[in-house]
Amino acid sequence: MIDKSAARSRRKQDLRNYLSRYWTLYLMLALPLAYFTVFKYVPMTYIQIAFKKYSLVKSVWEMPLAGNHGFEYFIKAFANRDFLFALRNTILLNVLDLVVGFPAPIVLALLLNELAFRGLKKVTQTVVYMPHFLSWIIIAGMAVQLLAPTSGFVNIILGRFGIPPIPFLNDPTHWVATYVTLGIWQSVGWNTIIYLAAITAINPELYESAAIDGAGRWGRIWHVTLPGIRPTIVILLILSLGRILGSEFDRPYALGNALVKNNSNVIATFVYINGVRGLQFALTTAVGLFQSVVCVVFLLVADALAKKSGERGIV
Repeated sequence: MIDKSAARSRRKQDLRNYLSRYWTLYLMLALPLAYFTVFKYVPMTYIQIAFKKYSLVKSVWEMPLAGNHGFEYFIKAFANRDFLFALRNTILLNVLDLVVGFPAPIVLALLLNELAFRGLKKVTQTVVYMPHFLSWIIIAGMAVQLLAPTSGFVNIILGRFGIPPIPFLNDPTHWVATYVTLGIWQSVGWNTIIYLAAITAINPELYESAAIDGAGRWGRIWHVTLPGIRPTIVILLILSLGRILGSEFDRPYALGNALVKNNSNVIATFVYINGVRGLQFALTTAVGLFQSVVCVVFLLVADALAKKSGERGIV
């Protein structure tokens, strides 16, 4: 009994000593914890709006349950033609971003790493990641001025070579290609920084050993650089797959127009049009909840597959 009491007393003393030494770190941690609690977790209580008949004059706890055991608005969403178009467009645009845009920063990082002139490498890196700091409203304005069918600078130059105007922003097929291209241009430089940081962590002796074994430049990239950054590639790929049903609002909304509405309307714009402007809060909450759940499922599946293949994963 005495031993147990002494052990408890010793643990309490150790805890007091630990807190007296590191209390400042816990004090600093209190602010982000308060932020996430107030602005992230407390608002999550309103998820139940998706399962209730929304009323402006009632508390969310007082609202009655919607029909079909609370799934009325989920059923309405999948019966809504505009939502199905938005779901299709969201998946299509995100898959294209993943297939075309995901390898782009990897390739750029490998090219920058192989540059012999370090000054040129720094200048190029600065130039390519600067678009990340431009908002999509600014980028959309630039795109309209540069890519307009008759007055756009690009089409004027093409016309000098006898090439007919290309409807970059007015034809659905051309709009999708422009959307993906502008997305790559805006984000490729910023994502390249992550891969360059991973490359710098590779042991230089591995490159020397590969060179002694007769590996050329491409051989060193294939057998040293790519395996060295593979964990980073896998983690970013998992995160990208987790966003496969997610959709940013500003990019499709800024680049979209009436001529390409059937291709530019994604889940985020559907929620804005029907929820914020149409006041269908229960319907759009159900859509947002469905989107979040599917994204979490994709994230967990991608993480499980990565672990199965021998990588660490993120969960």
